[in-house]
Amino acid sequence: MSAISSNPVKDTNKQSFWKKESNVPGSIKPVYGAQHPPLHESIPKKEEKMRSGKKDAFHDFENKTSDAWDDGDDDLLLMSNIPMSIRDVQSTARAVIDNHSRQQKAKSETQRTNALKSHVTAVPSALSGHAGPGVGVRLNYGWQPPKSTPIKFSKPTIPDREAAKLEKFNSVLAGPNTDLDELRKLSWSGIPKPVRPTSWKILSGYLPCSVDRRAPTLERKRNEYFGFIDQYFETRFQEMHESTFRQILKDIPRMTSLAHLLQQKVVQEIFERILYIWAIRHPASGYVQGINDLVTPFFVVFLLEYIDNDLESENCDLTELPQDTLNIIEADSYWCMSKLLDGIQDNYTFAQPGIQMKVNALKGLIKRINVPLYDHLEEQNVEFLQFSFRWMNNLLMREIPLRCTVRLWDTYQSEQNGFADFHLYVCAAFLDRFSGDCLREKDFQGILMFLQNLPTHHWHDEEIGELLAEAFKLKFMFADAPNHLNKKS
Repeated sequence: MSAISSNPVKDTNKQSFWKKESNVPGSIKPVYGAQHPPLHESIPKKEEKMRSGKKDAFHDFENKTSDAWDDGDDDLLLMSNIPMSIRDVQSTARAVIDNHSRQQKAKSETQRTNALKSHVTAVPSALSGHAGPGVGVRLNYGWQPPKSTPIKFSKPTIPDREAAKLEKFNSVLAGPNTDLDELRKLSWSGIPKPVRPTSWKILSGYLPCSVDRRAPTLERKRNEYFGFIDQYFETRFQEMHESTFRQILKDIPRMTSLAHLLQQKVVQEIFERILYIWAIRHPASGYVQGINDLVTPFFVVFLLEYIDNDLESENCDLTELPQDTLNIIEADSYWCMSKLLDGIQDNYTFAQPGIQMKVNALKGLIKRINVPLYDHLEEQNVEFLQFSFRWMNNLLMREIPLRCTVRLWDTYQSEQNGFADFHLYVCAAFLDRFSGDCLREKDFQGILMFLQNLPTHHWHDEEIGELLAEAFKLKFMFADAPNHLNKKS
């Protein structure tokens, strides 16, 4: 197994530089598992990023929206040494208060006006108590977790419209050897809840198609995972690994999907073990912020194999579940997440080349399918990396509700390289869907704030189905003809 850098002081200095120089709104700062911090030379200087004769709108946006939470301890120490007079402090404070009041008033007027316009997507009420991705605006200031509810062990009822589809799935899964092509065909349009756990395990490559081999495979892989726990987990406090584990501990409570569930100690400990073991066994990338989100859909799907609670609205105490059940969910989540990351690991290696290529491909695709939107973003100096980095890094999990992510992943797993290739066309269709809203925003700040807070909180399977249909059309037009993306000038 590869060792982490032998010079922790040098690595710390590089991480500090990366933190201060990469404050891109909406992005998730790469951690590189505390193993491969970016080199000073690899970061482009600010002068190189300035466009000739154009106002640096992104720099101006950073100045107006800088967040004190992003400042590291070193930055705050430097700030404390700057001499300031009482008059300067008071005048600055008054200016901030006045500016905030004007913004709040303008925001209220805008929301009141938008509510009267049928073509503008509705913004959720602050009284809804919704927390998580796809809210549209930041309304989580006073968020409280839902009241605790007991675990429901009863089996869910199947709607009549899904009964016929469920019967087809059962027929495919029950055979001595599951026809993988047939399973993918059925899964593309969504998988019924009762058979989703088994279908995901087969589609991800965790379970074999042979029915006779499934039980022995599960037993072996689950024992193997907990063997890793016994072998590696106690190393999390060693000097060479403690930075990685510390970052994992920070990131888990910050996750927006099922925030109330992730406040439970038993869930946090499951995620800590899964993420740390994966990082230790994949030293080429280590742990990177964003990987933590990718555990959640698997964890939820496999959990719902045993309970019938609505996890988005109910806060059930998972300590009521037997420890053996929690162990099964944990091990299965680890292996399926590992299979997913095997196909997109270049998203998380040094400099994250996979994400950079996908962002550039998205830019080229939008230039072909929506010229007015592309030109508008160019005119306002909006870089695709500034909003779509998170789309690629987190597979849209921060942009849509968890129920939509689960439905989306039904299709991703039924596609060949769905998380790597088809995701690009989904992102293009996603951006194109909000084209009209982006065009109505007339400045850099408005566009970027909208794209970072898209109003998808009300989405369900219907909206995801429409999005996937548009993505499939784009794939059909461009996937087999990549030269079409290279428009000649």
